[in-house]
Amino acid sequence: MKIAILTSGILPVPAVQGGAVENLIDFYLEYNDRHRLHDITVYSVWHPEAERHPALKSEANHYEFIRVDSLMAKVAKRLYKWLQRDGYYFYTIEYFIDQAVKRLTAQKYDLILIENRPGYALKLTGRTDAKLAYHLHNGKLDTTVKAYQAIYDAATRIITVSDYITNCVRSINPHDRKTVTVYNGISLEGFNPNLKSHIKRTDVGLSDDDFVMLLSGRITPEKGIAELLTALNQLKDYPRIKLLIVGDVFYGIKATWDPFLDKVKELAETVKDRVVTTGFVSYDQIPSYLQMADVAVIPSIWDDPFPTTVLEAQAMGKPIIATRRGGIPEEVSEDNAILLDTDEHFVGNLAAAVLHLYQHPEKRSKMAAASIARSKMFDKDTYARNFFKVLENA
Repeated sequence: MKIAILTSGILPVPAVQGGAVENLIDFYLEYNDRHRLHDITVYSVWHPEAERHPALKSEANHYEFIRVDSLMAKVAKRLYKWLQRDGYYFYTIEYFIDQAVKRLTAQKYDLILIENRPGYALKLTGRTDAKLAYHLHNGKLDTTVKAYQAIYDAATRIITVSDYITNCVRSINPHDRKTVTVYNGISLEGFNPNLKSHIKRTDVGLSDDDFVMLLSGRITPEKGIAELLTALNQLKDYPRIKLLIVGDVFYGIKATWDPFLDKVKELAETVKDRVVTTGFVSYDQIPSYLQMADVAVIPSIWDDPFPTTVLEAQAMGKPIIATRRGGIPEEVSEDNAILLDTDEHFVGNLAAAVLHLYQHPEKRSKMAAASIARSKMFDKDTYARNFFKVLENA
C-alpha cells in the first residue's frame, strides 16, 4: 500500500526531540524499512536534526517536512489565531494540518493514517479518495468531543493503544467493529536490566543504601507528583526513602505563573533533602536512571491511556506502584505491580505501598522477576507487526 502518515504537528518525526507518540511512530517505520512492507510518506514538522537523521536514507519510508517556525509561518499562524478561532485544534496545529493537507491531496494514497489527531479527518473528508485510519494514543474520540459522529464515520479503521481507549470510542457505537487495540511496545534491547550504566547513584547525590523511588515524566497535576510528595512527607521517619524525579525540574517549566508549580515547590520544600531532580534527560539515558531505582512509581490521577513509563520500568525489572486508571491495569499484573485507587485514601495507601516494599526486599525481588517476564509481551517488533497486520485490514 501507499500510505501517508499525518503526525501531531508539535514534535518532529524522526523523534529527535523525544515524545512517546513520535518514538512509537519511529518503531513501526524502522520495522517497515527492514521488511519493505509499504511505501510510506510521513508528514512532520521540520527540525534541523530530523532533516539530517539517518532514517531519511530509507527507500521504503519518505519524509515531508513542514516549516512552522519560519517568519512566514509565524505570520500565518498569527492570522490563524484570529481568523480560525473555531478551529478544531489549537491554531498552530491547524496551520500545520492545512499545510500538510495541501501537499498530501496533490498525491495519490491508498490510506492516510492520522496519528492521535482524529479531528484531522474533518479537513480530509471529500478531498481524498484514500481510506482514513486513526491511531489513538490519547487523542480523545467519544461522545463528549466535537463532531464525534462525523469523525467516527470517516474512518475505516481505528487503532487504539489500550482497551480503555477502545471502550471510549465504542461509546459512539456499541456495535463497533472498526476499532482494534494494539498495545504499544518498547525496545527491549534499550531497556535491559543487564545493560552497563555509566551513571551512578553518587553522580546524582544518592547513596547505595538509599531506597530509591523513581518518577519519570513531566511535572503536571495529572501525573500525581503532588500526591507522591505528600506521601513521601508521611514517611519522614524513614529518611533513607528517597525520590528521584527524571524529567522536567520544578522551576522554569513555564514562562508564566502556574499555581500548581507553587504547590509543588511548597511540598518539595518539606522533603527537600530526600528529593533529587535530574532536569531534562534524553531518552537513551532513561535506562541508566531506572537502574538506580528500587521501585518505579507511576501515581497518575487521570485515565492515563497506556503510559510507556510503565513499560520501561517493567522491562528494567522494577517493582511498580501505580494507579488503577485508564490503561495502566492492562500493562501490568498483580505479580509485578501494586495498583491503587485514586480515592480519598490514595495518599495514605501510596505511602503504605512504598513502605511495604521498602521493608520487604524479598517481595521486591519476586516482583522484579515478574516485571522482566511480563515485559516480553511488549517488544517493539511485536507491536509493529501487530500494528501493520491491523492496518492492512483497514
